[in-house]
Amino acid sequence: MSVRQSLLAILDQGACYGYQLRSEFDRRTGSTWPLNVGQIYSTLDRLERDGLVAKGDVDEQGHVYWQITDAGSAEVRAWLSSPVERSGGTRDELAIKLAVAATLPGVDVAEVIQTQRIASLRQLQELNRAKYAGTNPDGPEELAWSLVVDSMIFQAEAEIRWLDHTEQRLALHPQHAMALELSTDKPKRGRPAKVEVEA
Repeated sequence: MSVRQSLLAILDQGACYGYQLRSEFDRRTGSTWPLNVGQIYSTLDRLERDGLVAKGDVDEQGHVYWQITDAGSAEVRAWLSSPVERSGGTRDELAIKLAVAATLPGVDVAEVIQTQRIASLRQLQELNRAKYAGTNPDGPEELAWSLVVDSMIFQAEAEIRWLDHTEQRLALHPQHAMALELSTDKPKRGRPAKVEVEA
């Protein structure tokens, strides 16, 4: 998720100070991605360094208002008009965990899957409860929040389907046939062994 572009998009609506930016970000995302104020200010510093925002007026409480530059507005337009690129590989901790667990001797992968399924179902139930606990379903903040929650619900449902699929695939293979022993092949890359030179 791009905090940088999100903050720029908010600043494109008008000048804000740091805590105000955090509050606006929370309003638009239903507080589902907590940002600390330090993260806001370090992002603002980088945006200023890159010429995308500039410090503006200071109010009587000492709040420094940040303003977007023309270059910043152009970056917001480019961000909103381009798709989110997904990486080719996976850094999904669950996928990696199950792939490794499936190849370790003596690991009950079905139990690992069941433990995750219980946690994923619990999360899905909590998300569904939260979705229906909104106060003003027609308000803009509620709409923004529900879009984020819907995305989380679909991800949780997809995870549960993937767990079911993984369990079915692994059931086709005897566990002992999936186990990988440590390879005896020496990798070609890496640090060469140090050779002691006699004087």
